[in-house]
Amino acid sequence: MNNKNQNSEAILSTANNLRWEIGEHFHDTLMESIYSNASSIANRAVTLPAEKESISWEKTIDKILTSRYTGFPIMFFILGVVFWLTIEGANVPSGLIASFLLDTIHPALKSLSSYIGMPFWLDGVLIDGAYLAMAWVVSVMLPPMMIFFPLFTLLEDFGYLPRVSFNMDSIYRRVGAHGKQALTMAMGFGCNAAGVVATRVIDSPRERLIAIITNNFSLCNGRWPTQILIATIFIGAAAPAYLAGIVSAALIVSWGLSKSVLKGEASAFSLELPPYRPPRILRTLYTSLIDRTIFVLWRAIVFAIPAGVVIWLVGNVTIGGESIANIFIHWINPFAFILGLNGVIFLAYIIAIPANEIVIPSILMLTVAYLGLAGVGAGSGVMFELDSVADTANILHAGGWTLLTGINLMIFSLLHNPCSTTIYTIYKETKSVKWTLISTFLPIAMGLVVTFFVAQIWRLIAS
Repeated sequence: MNNKNQNSEAILSTANNLRWEIGEHFHDTLMESIYSNASSIANRAVTLPAEKESISWEKTIDKILTSRYTGFPIMFFILGVVFWLTIEGANVPSGLIASFLLDTIHPALKSLSSYIGMPFWLDGVLIDGAYLAMAWVVSVMLPPMMIFFPLFTLLEDFGYLPRVSFNMDSIYRRVGAHGKQALTMAMGFGCNAAGVVATRVIDSPRERLIAIITNNFSLCNGRWPTQILIATIFIGAAAPAYLAGIVSAALIVSWGLSKSVLKGEASAFSLELPPYRPPRILRTLYTSLIDRTIFVLWRAIVFAIPAGVVIWLVGNVTIGGESIANIFIHWINPFAFILGLNGVIFLAYIIAIPANEIVIPSILMLTVAYLGLAGVGAGSGVMFELDSVADTANILHAGGWTLLTGINLMIFSLLHNPCSTTIYTIYKETKSVKWTLISTFLPIAMGLVVTFFVAQIWRLIAS
């Protein structure tokens, strides 16, 4: 019995010694690993006085791109080049697509309709209404998006856009918003619906709502043609100074929202600037053309087709011998004149809610129909545009347009409701009828107020 106890004690003692040795070994190994990792981190993060700091080319570029002195000029230059390439580069393809869809396909469809004996009203609704609206949206919207979105995605992949957020954060923080809102606003210049989707990069729900509501103040490519045409006819060189108000409007509304219905402090903006990397062309093409361009264009077409039907109907359905369009224009004109606008503009913006691209064609069609001008356009309810800026100016002047009308139209183009595609996207992103309605009607209210005061001040000075 004693031998058994002695054997047991010997075995237990050996096991304890072995456990202790293993524990000591594990402890020593663990501590050695911790000290080794700590030393490695310290060597990367700390520069000893005797060492010479190794400055990589990325740090050198960041010092330039995020400097308070050079960061903003470079940012404005890069984004300005993107916008210039988008606007100038889209002219030729837009013209080619419009020529094919409007000058070739549309007459062919009209000839086919006549050949098969399609009723007048069905011909008008389907071809002069639905098809023309779709054709205008595709020809005006597709080329700019196919240029802007790939360029924007290239900057995103390269790693420059996070530097833009870093530069803009101090400005947006002062109005209770987030620095990443600068990215969503820039995306809105391509399409406001895409800009609304882009707000997903903002983590704070409050600041994301601010970015969603204010994205409409970025002039999408559907509104640029209106701004450029009206500026060319009525304002000329003053247009660039006016367009500077785009950023101001967004910041003012962001400040107002952050101090009222979305009151709160701006969240801390901790951003680790990603490394620069060469853009991946295939991914860029997929992201920009499939995820953004085709997705947004399809939604716009879906909303534009019924709008074209409505446009044809209001121009051709009559009550007491007068079209619905003319009746509405007569009724709204007194109120519109107070704002320095006219009834044609109001009706054009109502029927063009599905797509800003059809505002100018609708204005020209409604003006010609309202004045009863002969030899211009293709008939009542049929949208059209003119190749000559001078001819377009003649029609607008015949409709009573003045410099005040041109200025206030540009203001109203900036401060009016989002298109139906954007409204739908806002609802999908917020899941809230309340915030969708606020996003829709807040810009309209601002547009009415601003145009009213501009008109009153203008008339006061003129008198």
